[in-house]
Amino acid sequence: MKNYRLASKGLMLGLGVLLISFQSCKEKKKEVVAEAEVVAEEVAQEPFFKLSLAQWSMHNMIWKDGVDPYQFAEKAKGWGFSGLEYVSGLYYNELKKDNFSEAAMAKFVERSNAEAKKYGMENLLIMIDGQGDLATPDAAKRKEAVENHYKWVDAAAAMGCHTIRVNLAGSNEKEAWTAAAVDGLTQLATYAKDKNINVTVENHGGLSSNGAYLAEVMAKVNMDNCGTLPDFGNFCIKREKGGCAESYDIYQGVTELMPYAKAVSAKSHNFDAEGNETEKDYVKLLQIVKDAGYTGYIGVEYEGSELSEEDGIIATRDLLVKAAKEVK
Repeated sequence: MKNYRLASKGLMLGLGVLLISFQSCKEKKKEVVAEAEVVAEEVAQEPFFKLSLAQWSMHNMIWKDGVDPYQFAEKAKGWGFSGLEYVSGLYYNELKKDNFSEAAMAKFVERSNAEAKKYGMENLLIMIDGQGDLATPDAAKRKEAVENHYKWVDAAAAMGCHTIRVNLAGSNEKEAWTAAAVDGLTQLATYAKDKNINVTVENHGGLSSNGAYLAEVMAKVNMDNCGTLPDFGNFCIKREKGGCAESYDIYQGVTELMPYAKAVSAKSHNFDAEGNETEKDYVKLLQIVKDAGYTGYIGVEYEGSELSEEDGIIATRDLLVKAAKEVK
């Protein structure tokens, strides 16, 4: 009888150990499942795009505060970006001294590449200004402007960028502007094609800020390496003292330009207490971008005056991440 009781006690103890082990495994399984769900939720909340910084967001730091433009990669890395969008004009004080010579351009490329590599950043594009009017009705001046951009195509290729951004200022007469713009872009894109560089046009004032007109130009050029850089905020067609006299609908314009987009610029100015842009619905704009099938970089371009450039850059970055979570 004593042996029977000991055996029974041993059996009960064994069953208890098995039950505890089973419950322990069950709890661990729950923990694994819960952890997997958290990871899945985090992955699902990742933006559908990557974040880059447009160097223009730093133009006051560079021109007024004396920040070296070659600190761009370091600054952008510190603010949480992974892509760089250079602005040619921020280097003109240096480059003009040597009349944009091959040596001066090579130095710009070498220093930019070294900084990007040092901070693990990706060179994406160069925004070109002040190199001539690609849509002027004067054919000779147009050709000169095209050739002025060649050195920037070469620089972009040497830096591993995929794109340059150009402007299409020109005639205010639609037909003349369209014909000149198509010719200027075709010439430049033909040169850039052999360098594997895209030529993109930003809605940047004048008739280029009319989404339908610029889309028509893209359709007429009809080259794989010629496209648009839709900007969320540059839809003022005509300016007068005190502000914009004629503007184009932001959401319509972005919708019309996205089929040709090689890059996207998230322009911002001011923010409300909740961190939303006061003039633009970022959720609506990002929905348009996503619906177009775009998954590349979106560049932060802060141009406001209420916040410092650094605070404005961070506010725009955070708004993009927040708004992306509400996009379907």
